[in-house]
Amino acid sequence: MSGVSASAAVETDTIRSALRMAKASLRRSDTADLDAEILLAQLLDVDRAFLHAHGEYALDVAQTRAFQSMLERRAAGEPIAYIIGEKGFYDLDLLVTPAVLIPRPETELLLEEALRLTTSVPAASIADIGTGSGALAIALARQRPRCRVYATDISADALAIARQNATGHDAAVAFFGGNLAGPLIDRGIKVDLLLANLPYIASADLKTLEVGRWEPRLALDGGADGLSLIRELLCQLPSVCKPGAHVLLEIGASQGAALRQLLRDRLRADADVLPDYAGFDRIVRFAVN
Repeated sequence: MSGVSASAAVETDTIRSALRMAKASLRRSDTADLDAEILLAQLLDVDRAFLHAHGEYALDVAQTRAFQSMLERRAAGEPIAYIIGEKGFYDLDLLVTPAVLIPRPETELLLEEALRLTTSVPAASIADIGTGSGALAIALARQRPRCRVYATDISADALAIARQNATGHDAAVAFFGGNLAGPLIDRGIKVDLLLANLPYIASADLKTLEVGRWEPRLALDGGADGLSLIRELLCQLPSVCKPGAHVLLEIGASQGAALRQLLRDRLRADADVLPDYAGFDRIVRFAVN
């Protein structure tokens, strides 16, 4: 999105002309039409179908100015999720701010695998390590109401967002602040299933990526090779996992082989690497002996 012009003023009083001017101001974006519609629908608290059916609906001055401000933020590259303050994940609409990583569709694969593993274990104890917005923990608590779901994050700001999301979705999740699985270990909690979407981008790579401009570095930076926090978590697994517990880790697109070797060396565990829909490494699945 960098370099997108927002110079076209939105001087209009109808939905149709507002969208026409908005799309012109975001013309260098591949998703200009969609972006403009999402932003205006959010501002007016309507769905996108309403925009197409009511092109002559009049905007007032305050709405016109607010829409221009949203367009300027989007033109500067800010993710839409932060501009509108929410992001869909699975069947949830989640509050998101720059304090949390924006939930990705790929992470739904992690959730789906967790749901599959708990189908026959209705009262399992589950840990979501590095919960961020709470997406995984909340979805699991709603889909598996008999399970005990714990979630941790080192960021107090992220935990505040996660708790708001859990309250908004009436999800029973126990949140703890602290590093990785440490808060659970300190409380003597052991789980049947542990899942984590930890930072896995190498520090040097992060400097060149657009995502690093907007989303919290704490949720992205995985150290020199992208695996620093994952290594740290592996050391904690024997203390937080019950014998035979399953572990699911989201990983970078080319980290599967390195993680499999790491697991053999550290835990003498064999792992499966599950691809995403594009065929890239995405999830490492293994059991703790």
